[in-house]
Amino acid sequence: MSQKPDYQPGQFQWSFLLPQYWGIWIGIVFLMILAILPWAIQYRLATVLGNVAFKYLKSRRKIAVRNLEVCFPEWSAEQVQDKVRQVFIDQMIGIFETLNAWYCPEWFKNRFNVEGLEHLQKVQAEGQGALLLSTHSTLLDAGGYLCEQFFKMGVVYRPQNNPLLDMLVYRCRANIFEHQIDHDDMRGLIRLLKNGQAIWYSPDQDFGLKQGVMAPFFGVPAATVTAHRRLMKISKAAAVPLYFYRDGDIKDPRYHVLLEPALDNFPSEDEVADATRVNQIIERQLRIAPTQYMWFHRRFKTRPEGFEKIY
Repeated sequence: MSQKPDYQPGQFQWSFLLPQYWGIWIGIVFLMILAILPWAIQYRLATVLGNVAFKYLKSRRKIAVRNLEVCFPEWSAEQVQDKVRQVFIDQMIGIFETLNAWYCPEWFKNRFNVEGLEHLQKVQAEGQGALLLSTHSTLLDAGGYLCEQFFKMGVVYRPQNNPLLDMLVYRCRANIFEHQIDHDDMRGLIRLLKNGQAIWYSPDQDFGLKQGVMAPFFGVPAATVTAHRRLMKISKAAAVPLYFYRDGDIKDPRYHVLLEPALDNFPSEDEVADATRVNQIIERQLRIAPTQYMWFHRRFKTRPEGFEKIY
């Protein structure tokens, strides 16, 4: 679990110059160098690194394999292995895409488009905030950068355990997101929603039943968070599905931002029905580009009584 930092986000501390942090500074310089490499080299490096990760990160590979076996039973064992390998590669490509968004955003020029922007504009024109229901995409902050080319939004984040890393990530994201909200700062999040802001929120991970309910995900019972229902009831915000993905030739990729109509009668009085509805939206989104999702987390960690463990 991430620990809440005892300093202001993005704040520099002289202690960051101590020898214990030198390795991180060297790593940051290395990442900046990677960010200025031509895309042809970046995606080749990402492919090599993805294949290495697929081979040696065995525990993560097993989790991803089980997730895809459960969610896509129509795929053969060979197809699952191929898809999981591509998940690792897409994750590495996503790291380079995020570095480009942080340090070389001009690379994305003329490579992206948006569909459904009118749905968000309608919500905000009516004075409502928008909770953008999205996923943990391998595009990472590159997806946020793409969205910011069309509309302003904030993001909910978990502080890094290392204070220097937390400062660096916060500052890089400050060039992308209008607001960064600590996941513990519910008052700040509600205030922004009440003020008509759009906030990126991903309710697609298993945090147990203390924070959610069991609802089908790809037809399998999964612990699904419900915190967004309370946020929306208090803030009177609307829920607007958001998805972004990459397609086309990897040598010359194109990026798409997809916004769907705000959900009507949401939240309802039935939290299981609401969780099921959100899961169905996420399922539909993930089928567009299945390997551009972080299948490494144990989505089915919590199991109903009487059901066998998946992992």
